[in-house]
Amino acid sequence: MSPYPLRTLRMLASAAVLATNLLTLPAAAQPAGVTRTDLQRHDLSAPGREAVQVRVDLAPGVAFGRHTHPGEEIIYVLTGAIEYDVEGKPPVTLKAGDVLFIPAGAVHAAKNVGTDTASELATYIVAKDKPLLTLVK
Repeated sequence: MSPYPLRTLRMLASAAVLATNLLTLPAAAQPAGVTRTDLQRHDLSAPGREAVQVRVDLAPGVAFGRHTHPGEEIIYVLTGAIEYDVEGKPPVTLKAGDVLFIPAGAVHAAKNVGTDTASELATYIVAKDKPLLTLVK
């Protein structure tokens, strides 16, 4: 018997969760006109937490539906005009250079309200081994 069965099992479980996130997120949560580019993912010093950075490009008029994250999202709008609808707050339209903080678990949506492609840099501080994004009906 291997002297490292638990470590091997944990590594396999972590790899399975990561593969599931990478394979199912684009198909399940990415509508036509949305391009997500994963930039980086790193463990944090806080146990069970990780930082994930993603660039999101939205074609004109395209919306990304209501969803949540298992942690905080920090948004920096790179280009264009994006309307954010965070549950419990009035919608806000941000332009290049504007920022937004979305609390953990908050239901929210985004829509490109401009005439050109809009882009944001999204930084997530989230629980590891959970789906990065969960759609809300």
